Amino acid sequence: MKKKRFAKELEPLELELAKLQETVSRKGLKVAIIFEGRDAAGKGGAIKTIMRRMNARIWRIVALPKPSDREQTQWYFERYVKHLPAGGEIVLFDRSWYNRAVVEPVMGFCTQEQHEHFMREVPAFEKMLIDSGMILIKFWIHVSAEEQEKRFQDRANDPRKRWKLSPIDLKARDLWIEFTRYRDKMFKLTHTDEAPWLVVDGNDKEKARLNIIRAILDRVPYEYNKEAFDPIKLPPRPDIKDSDYIEPSLDQLNLVKDYYADDD
Repeated sequence: MKKKRFAKELEPLELELAKLQETVSRKGLKVAIIFEGRDAAGKGGAIKTIMRRMNARIWRIVALPKPSDREQTQWYFERYVKHLPAGGEIVLFDRSWYNRAVVEPVMGFCTQEQHEHFMREVPAFEKMLIDSGMILIKFWIHVSAEEQEKRFQDRANDPRKRWKLSPIDLKARDLWIEFTRYRDKMFKLTHTDEAPWLVVDGNDKEKARLNIIRAILDRVPYEYNKEAFDPIKLPPRPDIKDSDYIEPSLDQLNLVKDYYADDD
């Protein structure tokens, strides 16, 4: 999708997201949205697009680092539970407890016994969340091997994106088939009526982001509160000239150098 069309399609969707945001805040809804997929699938980009004009006090992004020594001894879900949404919040998980379904067993970060135990527990865990009134949405963003390699090469050759390319990414690049097998197992055992997996074609980043937003709008009930979106008529601004306060000029302050002065 061309960027001009993407921008055109995104604008009305952002208004709908604003309506959803207002509904979640007003009604105290709890929404958790999981973003999973291979490295370079576009999870972070999709989240940034959603958050572009949203209220960070209502929407939260959770992207946890590797567990600490203490966290490794906890019940596996414990470190994620503390980040779940309260009433009036939407939490976007950039990777989630599903690390143990695919990444950890492939990379050797957990034992096979720990993996199997997780796979037995997760459907019940998610059912408890949903039974408590939480709206849970699970996205798997699909990317082909060819497209992933193209994005890895881009990261490798662009210093601005180098931070996105980690040793784990490069190891995962060599373990494509192993990742696929564990992903298929995850779909089979954790795709439930209460919490189904929604697979998004991520080869076209722009289309993927729009489709994800539309899927969220389809699954979180929201309503149009006209009063919340009517234009606000601001009262007349007080005339600061009537005050005896004399504001210092910019030259009297610790003003940052104007690096673009020659552009005037």
